[in-house]
Amino acid sequence: MREVWVRVIPYEKGLVTTALEAGAQGIWVEEDRVTDVRALGRVKVVAPGGDLVPGEDFSFIEISSGEDQEKAMALARRGPVVVDTADWRVIPLENLVAAAPGRVWAVVRGEDEMSLALGVLEKGVAGVVVDVDDPLLLRRLVLMARVEGEKVTLEEGEILEVVPLGLGDRVCVDTCSLMGRGQGMLVGNSSAFLFLVHAESVENPYVAPRPFRVNAGAVHAYVLVPGGRTRYLSELEAGDEVLVVDRGGAGQRALVGRSKVERRPLLMVRARVGDIEGSCILQNAETIRLVSPQGEPLSVVALEPGDRVLVRLEGGGRHFGMKVEETIQEK
Repeated sequence: MREVWVRVIPYEKGLVTTALEAGAQGIWVEEDRVTDVRALGRVKVVAPGGDLVPGEDFSFIEISSGEDQEKAMALARRGPVVVDTADWRVIPLENLVAAAPGRVWAVVRGEDEMSLALGVLEKGVAGVVVDVDDPLLLRRLVLMARVEGEKVTLEEGEILEVVPLGLGDRVCVDTCSLMGRGQGMLVGNSSAFLFLVHAESVENPYVAPRPFRVNAGAVHAYVLVPGGRTRYLSELEAGDEVLVVDRGGAGQRALVGRSKVERRPLLMVRARVGDIEGSCILQNAETIRLVSPQGEPLSVVALEPGDRVLVRLEGGGRHFGMKVEETIQEK
């Protein structure tokens, strides 16, 4: 998970408060200001005597030459490194990230720099350190980093059959975010074939909309979470993160507020993309919906063979939720 710190040196209480309100996960200050930050909120303090100590928990280097860049690469191979430069166009950030993926943090002072840091080599840096003295710009940069989503490639799947099953335990995932039309979570019996299950944001005559909820599926199913990982639905609990995805594949992080497991009648949806088939077990109810390629919610009780829905395909397998390159068949 990419973290966002704000460096406030020299210390200014207003900037620290703005950073906390915007959702920064770390505040970098002088040693004698650690107590001041902790009095304002529960957050990681980056400072000598703080939660993360420069020079011990990570390295810091200012880059102004090719020689400095080589030093930064060497530091990154040994552990996390925060790099600062006056101009990323002169010192390509791609070089550093390629040399040590997952260990490079970038100091940013503007929206263009933030966009570069978040998108470098398609995955971005491991973290960003915002260093500005304008409260409005600080807030924009922190929010820009925090809401930066993950792009998911979606395919059109053709429904093969919908089969009623017996009773089973299914999971409702209630998030701390409101979802709109065409948004939901990617769920499936196999991590290699996930169905986009629509949020309960649709008006209907049976129950009031709950746009914070996805009635996601049976307890054993996989759900996609940030970082390209999967979790079992049964594992989710308050404080965890899931990935909310829209019809275009744009993903954003959402916090789980609660996870409800209840016994309900189930059905199985089977679909295919080309020669690849997959399935998902969902609650047998009109309010449970998949998503059409046009972003329209499709009730599972009205699905017919030949209907098209959005799915995500993936090669390889999973080991403790992480993608691995090995042959795994899930039926």
